Amino acid sequence: MVWDRRSITLTAAGVAAAVALTVTGIIIATRGDAAGHLASAPSPSPSPSPSHRAPLRSPFTGERVHRLNRVLIVKIGNTVPERPATGLAKADIVYLIPVEGGLSRIMAVFSSHYPRVIGPVRSARQTDKDLLRQFGRPAFAWSGAQPQLQWVVQHEWRIVNLYAGTASGYFRSPNRVEPYNLYANTRTLMKEARHASVARDIGFRFGAPPPGGHHVKSKSVSFPAASFRFTWSPHRRPSANGGTRFTTDSGKPMTFARGPVWIVLSYGPGSSPWRSGKPV
Repeated sequence: MVWDRRSITLTAAGVAAAVALTVTGIIIATRGDAAGHLASAPSPSPSPSPSHRAPLRSPFTGERVHRLNRVLIVKIGNTVPERPATGLAKADIVYLIPVEGGLSRIMAVFSSHYPRVIGPVRSARQTDKDLLRQFGRPAFAWSGAQPQLQWVVQHEWRIVNLYAGTASGYFRSPNRVEPYNLYANTRTLMKEARHASVARDIGFRFGAPPPGGHHVKSKSVSFPAASFRFTWSPHRRPSANGGTRFTTDSGKPMTFARGPVWIVLSYGPGSSPWRSGKPV
């Protein structure tokens, strides 16, 4: 496990995760007990004023926020013709997901901040469903899917559907060739996502670094031959619709430094999605 005020890397699991992270918890403000009504009762302490309440923090980054905003999740390309991505610096969480051919795609989660433009927007995969479910009913921006999957994503997944074939706000950039040039105006997207879920606890905890770690400035990964070790556990994420528990080797909660979180996913032997073929 490696921790640093800007990033944390640990041996992870769940959907089979490894992790380069920085994250959040949410602090709930509460009021004091109600005042007593009997004359003989001692004078109650006054309820704390709004200025004395604990600050509201994003459950995704642990950073202060004015409010909990709706969740926008976008599939983004990660091949050479698609780099650099636009708007990724505003993401609260970034999942790096392996796909066919040893390549990877990005699933970016936005709530604390929305970029003006995001892209290049790419296609959905069946494996996206398990990640999306923990966010409630997020707005999901995607460009398409395999024919058998596309109808299922639009009609059966628990999302606010922002499919590029039906939603407004998408445009093609003249600076890149298709299919690597599809971008979206996030303000327009969010006008069609008024009923999306707001940010909620998905299992991240923030605080001082757990003992035993050491400071690092960077951590590299590669696909398809992973250079890091993963340990899978059926108890990291007990409910498919809930968040993931991140723990140390001793079973204690893993705390992260506050800030954006990057999670690198891998798959165990026999379940690899890396197959030959052209990405879609």
